[in-house]
Amino acid sequence: MCLKEASGDRATKSRVGAQLIDAETDAHLWAERFDRDTRDLFALQDEITGRIANTLRLVMIRAATARPSNNPDALDYIFRGRAASAKPPSPEKYEETIGLFERALTLDPQSVEAKTLLAGTLAARVLDGMTRSAASDVKRADDLVREVLAASPLSTGAHWAKGQLLRAQNRFDDAIPEYEAVLASDRNSAGVLHALAQCKMLTGSIEETIPLEEYAIRLSPHDPLVGNWYEWIGRVHLLQSRIDEAIVWFEKARSANPRHPNPHIFLAAAYALRGDTQHATAELAEARKLRGEGSFSSIARMRAGRLWGSLPPKIRSLYEATYFAGLRKAGMPEE
Repeated sequence: MCLKEASGDRATKSRVGAQLIDAETDAHLWAERFDRDTRDLFALQDEITGRIANTLRLVMIRAATARPSNNPDALDYIFRGRAASAKPPSPEKYEETIGLFERALTLDPQSVEAKTLLAGTLAARVLDGMTRSAASDVKRADDLVREVLAASPLSTGAHWAKGQLLRAQNRFDDAIPEYEAVLASDRNSAGVLHALAQCKMLTGSIEETIPLEEYAIRLSPHDPLVGNWYEWIGRVHLLQSRIDEAIVWFEKARSANPRHPNPHIFLAAAYALRGDTQHATAELAEARKLRGEGSFSSIARMRAGRLWGSLPPKIRSLYEATYFAGLRKAGMPEE
């Protein structure tokens, strides 16, 4: 791979162009143009290098998995699992990814990387609400994280996996320092910025969420998981009663991953608050279809979900005044 770069100055503005080229085939893999204020050159440098790092990570994983292998070893399955994990969230994506990391671990039972990635993915499946075995997923992830920490206590991967596990256990305060430890070593990790943004909101620091999500989006605007980042920006706007702004972000999240039920259920609430009952009803029906039988059936069942009891009173009050108020207007019964 090689990088071509050019820049020009105009008053306090700078334009930087970057291209990623496959040196073997001369294939054009990626290009981006940055128009930024030159008064903060260090921030511009960080953003450009971060964008390149995130793009290069995805490109190299895809390239590695595209190479044929008649006798795949543990590393092959790790690369294939990482490629599968770079798909938008769905039950099938998680089943495929977990299966590949399990194969890697079968071939190399001592692989710290396979254990780390498997633990993080099991936790992510719980976080996305796409598992029918949440308790066993959390238990397996917990066992794997303990093994990883015993073998490699200082690795950033160990901190990431532990952060994922703690978040799946609703221990958001405890997860924050784990994600911050990862960012201390790799401040360009867009996925970790998103996880930290979630933790900040769910512990009451709602004002910190949007800047973290926006930075993650700038670093990896074409990330397969970007729909989740859009959704959480929408959540902040919804909770703060900026309904029109919330709808914009939820619609972006829905476009990025139409098979994820979360954008649909939040759109149901937001449309209803805006008085658009027809669209609200349609989004509620779509969310129920995507999540499965018995889902999103009542306000009481929503409150009994994984997150509700762990939220601070401030955030619960905001959800009551906006999200649940909207769902009632969309037709969701109380019991």
